[in-house]
Amino acid sequence: MEVLTSAEMQRADRLTIAAGTPGFALMLSAGQAVAEAAMDLVPEGSIVVVAGPGNNGGDGFVAAAELAARGREVSVILLCERDSLQGDAASAARGWKYPVLPFNPQAIGRPALIVDALFGAGLDRPVKGEPHDMIEAINANGAPVLAVDLPSGVNGTTGAVMGVAVRATATVTFFRRKPAHLLLPGRLYCGRVQVADIGIDARVIAEIRPQSFENIPRFWRKAFPLPRVDGHKYVRGHAIVLSGDIAATGAARMSARGALRAGAGLVTLASPRDALAVNASALTAVMVRPIDTAVEFAELLTDKRLNACVIGPGAGVSDRTRDCVLTALSAQRGLVLDADALTCFAQAPDRLFEAIKSSHDSAVVLTPHEGEFPRLFSDLSNKHPLRSKLERVRAAAQRSGAIVLLKGPDTVVASPDGRAAIAANAPPWLATAGAGDVLAGLIAGLLAQGAPAFESACIGVWMHGEAGREAGPGLIAEDLSEVLPAVFRRLYDEFGIDY
Repeated sequence: MEVLTSAEMQRADRLTIAAGTPGFALMLSAGQAVAEAAMDLVPEGSIVVVAGPGNNGGDGFVAAAELAARGREVSVILLCERDSLQGDAASAARGWKYPVLPFNPQAIGRPALIVDALFGAGLDRPVKGEPHDMIEAINANGAPVLAVDLPSGVNGTTGAVMGVAVRATATVTFFRRKPAHLLLPGRLYCGRVQVADIGIDARVIAEIRPQSFENIPRFWRKAFPLPRVDGHKYVRGHAIVLSGDIAATGAARMSARGALRAGAGLVTLASPRDALAVNASALTAVMVRPIDTAVEFAELLTDKRLNACVIGPGAGVSDRTRDCVLTALSAQRGLVLDADALTCFAQAPDRLFEAIKSSHDSAVVLTPHEGEFPRLFSDLSNKHPLRSKLERVRAAAQRSGAIVLLKGPDTVVASPDGRAAIAANAPPWLATAGAGDVLAGLIAGLLAQGAPAFESACIGVWMHGEAGREAGPGLIAEDLSEVLPAVFRRLYDEFGIDY
C-alpha cells in the first residue's frame, strides 16, 4: 500500500544492494518479470523491445534475452550506441547475443507486442527529438504495449506527461507503485499495473518511512469504526449538518443521509426557519432543528453529544455560514468544511487557518474540488508540470493545519503531519451534482463515531468511490447512500467480520 517516489525507489535499490544483493541481480529479476508479463499479454507473435540508455533499457535487454530463450521472435531497438551503455545496463546488453536495430521509428515494424523500456520513472525533462518521434510511432503502431516500470514520458513522482508519453496496455513496476501509477494524467497512460517482486526486502520500507500510500482498506483497517454488540446509537456519535435557505436545501439533506449511512448514531439538520417545513417533510430518520443564526448554532453545540459537523453543502456564501464555521471551530467539534464554507474565506484564507490552528485538538477536514482549492491556496498552482497534486495537497494541509481532501478522479487526502493517500477507485460517473455533498456527510459520520480525521477522510473517499461503482453508470447523487450497505457488506467480508 506504500507508494514510493522515484527518489525513494532509488534508495530502496541502494539499501538492498548495500545489504548484499548485487544490482544486476535486481535487474535480472526485473527483466524476467517483464518477460513473464509479455508472455501473458501476448502468448505468441513477434516482440519489439525499445530500450533506452539507463537501467530501464537494461531491464528491456534482460527481458528480450529471456523471451528469445523461450522461443519468441524478439528484436531490440536501442536509443544509444551499444558500447556507450554503462554499469548494469551494459551487463544486460552483453547478455543479448543478437544485433540491435537503429533507433528509427520504421524499425518497429508490425509486431504482436511492443515493450517500452525507453525511460524510467525518474524522467524529469520534456521528451524531444528522436525519443519524441519514437514514442509517437509506438502510439500510432496499433500493437499492444507493455511498459517497463512506467510508460516512457511520464514523470514517476508527479504523474505529469513530459510533452509526449507512451500509452501502454499494461505496465510492470517493481516493489511498490509510484505516484504516477495513481495520479492523473499518468495513470491514464499505464493500463493495467502489475507490481513485481524483484527481491527487495520489504523491511527497507521501515528505513525509508514513506509518507504516501494508496487509499485501500488495508491502509486504514485498524481505524475503521465497528459497531459494538453492546453499543447503542448514543455511543456512535451525533452529527450536525447546516442547511441553507429554502432554495438550496437538497445538498444538506444528502449530506445528512450520508452521515447516517456511514454509521453515525444520530444526525440532525440545522435548518433556517423558512426552510424548516421543506426539510422536515423530506426527512425521516434525520432530525431537524430550527437554526437561523450563529448564536443559535452555538447554543445547539453546547450539547457535547453533538460531536461532528458538516458546513458548506448548500449553505450559501454568507456571513451566517462564515460565522457558523468559526463557531464550530471554537466549539472544537469534528468538522467537515465543503463548498460554500470554503468560499466564504476566499478573501481571507488565513483567518480560517488561524481559527483551525486555534481549535487545538478538533478534527477539521477541508474538501475542495479543483475549482475551490485555489480560493484558499492560490499559489499552489496545478499548472506547473513538476508540481504534483500530491505535493500541492500536502503543502495545503501543512499551511492550513487541517486534513485537506482535494477531490477528483485521483482524490488526494493529506495531513499536516505529512501523510497522504491517493485514491484510484472512483468511476467516471461519480462526477455528478451532489456527489461531493454525500462525501462530506460520510466523513462526518465517521468522525462522529470517533475515527481519526485523516482516516475518516480516507475511508470516506474509498467508500464513496465504491458506492459509485456499486450504483453503476447513470447514478445520481441520491443513489450513493442507498448502495452503501452493499459496500459495507463487501468490506466486512474483506475484513473477515461477521454481520
